[in-house]
Amino acid sequence: MNNVEVILRSKGRSVVTIAPDASIAAAAALLRAKGIGALVVSADGATMAGILSERDIVHALAERGAALLELPVAALMTRHVFACKPGDGIAELMAEMTERRIRHLPVLENGRLVGIVSIGDVVKNRLDEVEDEASSLRQFITSP
Repeated sequence: MNNVEVILRSKGRSVVTIAPDASIAAAAALLRAKGIGALVVSADGATMAGILSERDIVHALAERGAALLELPVAALMTRHVFACKPGDGIAELMAEMTERRIRHLPVLENGRLVGIVSIGDVVKNRLDEVEDEASSLRQFITSP
């Protein structure tokens, strides 16, 4: 059974973080530079204070206008973050992400940030799993 650890082994454990006192403009620039959809908010790169997504920024921008860009990340970040553990199963992760309508789950181990999993990572993992199953079936059918 696939779990979060399988995804982390494939994609790596790198997590892009931003300090809570950084500006929203700096967060937007970092999201663009890294080509990612969310930043884990962390003062030390190991513990999690919150998460900030592109969606958070766009919604707040529509409500508050350009002045939003000068605010600190802490003013906009989601503080109650749903996270997962390396041993959590992929099926449960998919259900959690779908039910809560979230696209990124930080991975915590003993309270420490050890990775992040996106909905794209989960879908890729499932597609790889389906391809492996199909390949095994083709091999079984064609073997003498």
